[in-house]
Amino acid sequence: MKMKKYICALAAGALFSISAPTKVDAQEKFFRAIGTPHQPKVEVAWNRYYTYEGLNEVMRKIADAHPDLARMESIGKSHEGRDIYLLTISDFKTGDPDRKPAMYIDGNIHSNEIQGAEFSLYTAWYLTEMFDDLDFIKELLQDKTFYIAPTINPDARNNYMLEANTAHSPRSGMIMLDSDGDGEVGEDGFDDLNEDGHITMMIRKSPTGRYIKDQRDPRKLIMVSAEEKGEYEMLGYEGIDRDGDGQVNEDGVGYYDPNRDWGWNWQPDYVQRGAYKYPFSLPENRAVMEFVMDHPNIAGAQSYHNYGGMILRGPGAEEDKDTYNREDVRIYDAIAKKGEEIIPGYRYLVVYKDMYSVFGGELDWFYGGRGVYTYSNELMTSYLYFHKNAGRGNQDEEMDVDRYLTFGDAFVNWEEYDHPQFGKIEIGGFKKNFGRAHPGFLLEQDAHRNMAFTIYHAYHTPKLSVMDVKEKDLGRGMKEVTATIYNERMMPTHSSQDLKYNIERPDYITISGPEVIAGMVVENEDFNKVEEQVNNPERIAVKNIPGMEAVKVRWIVSGGRKYSIDVDSAKGGKASWSSDQK
Repeated sequence: MKMKKYICALAAGALFSISAPTKVDAQEKFFRAIGTPHQPKVEVAWNRYYTYEGLNEVMRKIADAHPDLARMESIGKSHEGRDIYLLTISDFKTGDPDRKPAMYIDGNIHSNEIQGAEFSLYTAWYLTEMFDDLDFIKELLQDKTFYIAPTINPDARNNYMLEANTAHSPRSGMIMLDSDGDGEVGEDGFDDLNEDGHITMMIRKSPTGRYIKDQRDPRKLIMVSAEEKGEYEMLGYEGIDRDGDGQVNEDGVGYYDPNRDWGWNWQPDYVQRGAYKYPFSLPENRAVMEFVMDHPNIAGAQSYHNYGGMILRGPGAEEDKDTYNREDVRIYDAIAKKGEEIIPGYRYLVVYKDMYSVFGGELDWFYGGRGVYTYSNELMTSYLYFHKNAGRGNQDEEMDVDRYLTFGDAFVNWEEYDHPQFGKIEIGGFKKNFGRAHPGFLLEQDAHRNMAFTIYHAYHTPKLSVMDVKEKDLGRGMKEVTATIYNERMMPTHSSQDLKYNIERPDYITISGPEVIAGMVVENEDFNKVEEQVNNPERIAVKNIPGMEAVKVRWIVSGGRKYSIDVDSAKGGKASWSSDQK
């Protein structure tokens, strides 16, 4: 018995050494790939999707492994009572993360648009794992903060993954509504007739059908020409008429659209299909709104959707186009055009002009209501398959992907089924996790590229420095102190929308030490044109510090050989200078 225990202990030790290699072992077994964590503290497979519980586990591991860089918290509850978790990522040793310029990132507001959660979480993982390896990441987190909420629709994310659904359902959250107006709620949703976990298509042979099966590939249905006779008719997605109204699948989860619930240019349901009761009537969106309102340091934002390979900015509706003025559009264009280079196959578009009208969208609330430069990326594009532009839903390309890249894993072959209402039918088609969602082999690369775009965006949130301080002796113990405050990044401390509605407080520049007789903003130093601030002259309020530009302030002071200058901006963070630095 003792020998048996000894052998078991040796076996356990061997297993442990395999699962937790030493640094020497890792150097022998692995060769470092450029730009990727070589020995991550948190091992994550980025070629798969995670349920709500799976996401939470990865988030906790990141926070536990990097306590000086990551903090996990709940910002609210979903309709079904799940916590909406958010990671704060920053170098906590270099200051309060809530006082640094911040980037907000979320995903999965539409529950079937799942990969936004993985892309968001990949960003948190990469930033923390590469902090010690890359000076750029270290300096970025010393200066900036990332607030990352991988899923802001946790209830329906799990429903999409764990229940039978199409690639498009559920789009909403899990509040059940009477979609067909018959007085019953959610009584006629999809039915997984062949119990394969996917809702695919129903077809039936019919003398008036307009489709035939392709002889070269019988999985594929082809519409015949106008003068030809077909063999099959399409019956729609799998389902049974459960309420006897002659319709199938007409009253499932929803229908409302969480991305029509935001408090900017909101319109009721009869104008904007999918709007719910009133702005922020959904608890998930309200939780995000309250977090953002409590964090005025958020200067940039990113939301992740699918599908289409797009980098989108507002406005969502043409009626709102004057909200985006020339100065802000210049910043939007500069960042997004770089994004087109970073993410091949993605295009920079304007929602209302290049897609359709959206009222009450998250994108517009962040910019219109908070003055935050915000993009919404529509993830996944068919370009990633074969580097062609076949376009969304191209059946020939999709069949080739299934044949040559996923080896039959994307398609459910047609099989006969006796339907209680339609009689003998066939069920088959593409699975719910194909089309909108990346195949696993494409997931990590696109996550990295989209992350790189958000990092570029975050990098160009304001970064302030006291660039130059000059003194001029005025006699009688008085002197003139002029300081230049420089913004080293593209984004101003206040967007034009922010300035228009006075959304955020001014930037404050304070001198401490001497007695301050007068304080002023220098409008033109060459011609000595200034605007005096009579009240509280030691703390000068500046409306804005433009991107890649500077503002100058001046004080007339008496006494105090030593003094310091401090800059305090909600979206630009802090900067300081001391006369000891001279």
